[in-house]
Amino acid sequence: MHGLVLPQCLLSADGNHTFDLLQCNLNECETNVYLQMLRAQGFQMTENTCNIGRQWPIKPNGSDPVIAPVYNRIKIDCELAYELDATSDFVFMIHASADASQTIIEENLQVKSATSLLPFRTYADPHSGNRFLRLQAEAGPLKLNYRAVVDRMGELIDPNAAEDPIHGIPDDVLRFLMPTRYCESDHLGPTAIQLFGNLPRGYARVKAICEWVHQNIEYRIGSTVATTTARDVFEQRAGVCRDFAHLSVTLCRALNIPARLVSGYAQFPEPPPDFHAIFEAWLGGRWVLFDPTEMVPVDQVVRVATGRDAKDVAFATIFGPARMTTMSPNVEFIPQNVPTLNVAKPILTSVKP
Repeated sequence: MHGLVLPQCLLSADGNHTFDLLQCNLNECETNVYLQMLRAQGFQMTENTCNIGRQWPIKPNGSDPVIAPVYNRIKIDCELAYELDATSDFVFMIHASADASQTIIEENLQVKSATSLLPFRTYADPHSGNRFLRLQAEAGPLKLNYRAVVDRMGELIDPNAAEDPIHGIPDDVLRFLMPTRYCESDHLGPTAIQLFGNLPRGYARVKAICEWVHQNIEYRIGSTVATTTARDVFEQRAGVCRDFAHLSVTLCRALNIPARLVSGYAQFPEPPPDFHAIFEAWLGGRWVLFDPTEMVPVDQVVRVATGRDAKDVAFATIFGPARMTTMSPNVEFIPQNVPTLNVAKPILTSVKP
């Protein structure tokens, strides 16, 4: 992990805090990554052309996040292989998401049959931003290779982030409050209230949900199937990453906290390589990532897809007789020479427009 910590805070004549990027010795690419990271975390910035160098005024709102941002350059090498008994259609979600929390430096995709490269089509959903890959293949072997280099921004953590009242939840966020096929928040409502109803509301309560799930659900490969729901996981007390995320999302929604599933690439300490599932909760007017498995820091997960539950973020949907023979989503960190600078903790403050 490579530190890209906020530079020394300067105080301008009008009383606004500024970050002087001239002091950081960042190149143009690093500067753009840095500014994108700040915008993604809710900072309000306008270039001040009157100042010498590149100073960006930032108006703090009084909160005090304590975790400084970093960024990681991550290399993805994903291979999927199938054996088809007849012509089949596929819808994949394996492309890194092009959103404010990560920058795609380069990417390449090849789709092959036994004898040739195959045509495919990609598109991005205008609402979720999820990137879809569609193709058709005839009987025989099918192989996909997706490679990418992504700069993953750091996450600013605000322990004071509050829950929104129902009437304050944005229209486009409200749907992530509803029960879904895999997240039966209507069934687990009484349980959620019993376990977490008396806890202080906000970031701390969602963190408590994650800790409870981590401590009470055993991570056991093979313990669940594609149709396993959050209620099933709560009863059997075992599951894998998507089950941990589903149960956490369900408990959040049962407490009127919008939450959604996130799939992505991650590097695990032990093989085999696999896709990872974590979740986001709506806190303090923005989406905040959590990983109840505690397997990977959330700012080391390269986002692929976001949705209400697993059916919205499946990496492969197959229409036809096809069997997977290989799944190898490998992740590697690329060392970067990024300067680390001291920072005064009080200036790490998010701001709302």
